[in-house]
Amino acid sequence: MIDAAAISLGRIGAMVLRYTYLLRSSWPRILEMVYWPAVQMLTWGFLQTYLVRAQGVAPNSAAIAAGTLIGAVLLWDILLRGQQGFSFSFLEEMWSRNIANLLMSPLRPAEFVVALMVMSLIRLAVGVVPVTLMAIEFFGFNLWALGFAFAAFFVVLIVFAWSVGLLVSGILLRYGLGAENLAWSLMFIIQPLGCIFYPVAALPGWLQPICWVLPPTYVFEGLRGVLIDHVLHTDLMLTGLAIDSLLFMGAAFAFAWLLASARRAGTLLQTGE
Repeated sequence: MIDAAAISLGRIGAMVLRYTYLLRSSWPRILEMVYWPAVQMLTWGFLQTYLVRAQGVAPNSAAIAAGTLIGAVLLWDILLRGQQGFSFSFLEEMWSRNIANLLMSPLRPAEFVVALMVMSLIRLAVGVVPVTLMAIEFFGFNLWALGFAFAAFFVVLIVFAWSVGLLVSGILLRYGLGAENLAWSLMFIIQPLGCIFYPVAALPGWLQPICWVLPPTYVFEGLRGVLIDHVLHTDLMLTGLAIDSLLFMGAAFAFAWLLASARRAGTLLQTGE
């Protein structure tokens, strides 16, 4: 168990400050965080606009279809950028070969993880908030107007993103930068099973139970419920959050186990390929 009294906000703040300085000193990193979400949102948004106009869909139906797609793109970016914000901050320490120094310092692993979670939120705000404003300007879709529904979606997605980021960080500790591609690719394996752009019912029956194990599925089904049926299915959100809790505890256990394994194997000083 983690002793909350032993957690130092000062050490957590110092780590967040370190990552903030790294981010602030590199405008290409900041630009990249906004660039990719913006390109994806504009591409899918204009494609949806073209298809709706080509098919002559009624204005009300067109608005629902466009909102469902653009909302899914924005929520997907929250999930992806939340995980990558966690993992990329961890990779900064791997690239600079600073992991061993951190683990020999008074910084506790739990404090390190909390700092990565905070940095994930900061990077997410920098990258995604401007894109949500662009969605309002270009397509008239306001994600913030979903209110409590958006807050519920965000919590379920970000906890899952942290779970994946924590697992990836543990694997990197144990196996070094040879596993670096997981930071970019692992979430894309989850994308088709998370039913982001289509309902669960569109998938083969044998695949649907697998989809319902993933918290993002509950979010994107909930998004379609809000935009199409104008109902927030709280049962979906609660189930997604319950699965999130189990996955985060599993990821924390895996991280602790992989860290201990890395210490036994002596790989903390060998973080190359």
